Amino acid sequence: MAKNINSISFTVLLLVLVMASTGILKSEAQTCGVGGCPNLVDRVFWGECGPAPFTGTNAECCTCCVAKFGSPPVCWAVVEGSDTHCHCYKKK
Repeated sequence: MAKNINSISFTVLLLVLVMASTGILKSEAQTCGVGGCPNLVDRVFWGECGPAPFTGTNAECCTCCVAKFGSPPVCWAVVEGSDTHCHCYKKK
């Protein structure tokens, strides 16, 4: 039984490493505005933009955020959440 658990653990670890190395786990969010802020620790939520639910793409979300808040401060935009809102982020 322990041998089976070790084999399963190794397989899962290998699968996660393959996914991470191929970019499957990368965010589809849009770096936008002047400079951008792709690192999570470099940005904070600034506000929402557009209609709810937001039916556009992340690039359209970026355009909406820059039009509403300007660039800077907007450096990241993404359509996220269970109700799909366009969220705008600024640098910390």
